[in-house]
Amino acid sequence: MQTNAIPRLAKSDKRENSVGPLVSFLIHLLFILFSLACIVPVILVVVVSFTSESSVVAHGYQFWPQEWSVQAYSFLFKDSSTVVRAYIISILLTVVGTLLNVFIMALYAYPLSRRDLPYRQVFTFLLVFVMLFSGGTVAKYMVFTKVLDIKDTYMALLLPLLMLPFYVIVMRTFFQTTIHPAIIESAKIDGAGEFRIFARIIAPLSLPVFATVALFSTINYWNDWFNALLFIDDSSKLPLQYLMIKVMNDVQFIKEQMDPAAVVHLNLANMPGETLRMAMVAVGIGPVIFAYPFLQRYFIQGLTVGSVKG
Repeated sequence: MQTNAIPRLAKSDKRENSVGPLVSFLIHLLFILFSLACIVPVILVVVVSFTSESSVVAHGYQFWPQEWSVQAYSFLFKDSSTVVRAYIISILLTVVGTLLNVFIMALYAYPLSRRDLPYRQVFTFLLVFVMLFSGGTVAKYMVFTKVLDIKDTYMALLLPLLMLPFYVIVMRTFFQTTIHPAIIESAKIDGAGEFRIFARIIAPLSLPVFATVALFSTINYWNDWFNALLFIDDSSKLPLQYLMIKVMNDVQFIKEQMDPAAVVHLNLANMPGETLRMAMVAVGIGPVIFAYPFLQRYFIQGLTVGSVKG
């Protein structure tokens, strides 16, 4: 009787967990539409960036333009050394910032995951408090320029994003739900210290959450331009995103302020505007798109296991 009941129960569970063909079709259709909603705009951006400005003005955005052109990229890379330097600065800031970001937040999150940490609730309260309340832009500017005296240095671009409380909470939750306390106790019995436990046991088991946080940190550093606006005056230290914003603003200023007769005389009517915007987006998103496949296999696991619980 019991042996027959077990397979019957298993089959019943299997039937309850399965979905019908209609539901499966709708789920697949939903994800296909969502994927298209993400992919189609990127394709349109790339295509428009290779369209002539006159074609965009006359016909609008098209997936197959009337006239192809690399005018926007020629204008953007007219001073190629400046763009390449800004690219290198952004890449170095992103790589160094991401590594420091993950390392520092892991060193804060791991002790918080240990229930035997003295004043654990105090450190957690401080973390949540600074996540909910900010000192504001003026206070940050005064601290960075007057107290730390790092204006017009690369440290002014690294420090603001070096500690992000939400990702510390994600890491802490991952450590609590994934790393069993028995593993740590066994390592202590074998004579391992806290730093050795973290380096040899915790870190290798935490690659999913590290990769997840690293991806978000990479996007934060790569897209950051506001801190460059606040703290960087030397044009040779500008990151790529802020350099492109300056180029776009200069083009808009020229088009808006110059006399129409001068625009015709200097042949500036076809100066890239909309196509330049798209070219800058295409250039800016390239490294992030190429980096994502290397982190994708860790991404879902780290985000779901490290999600915040009540």
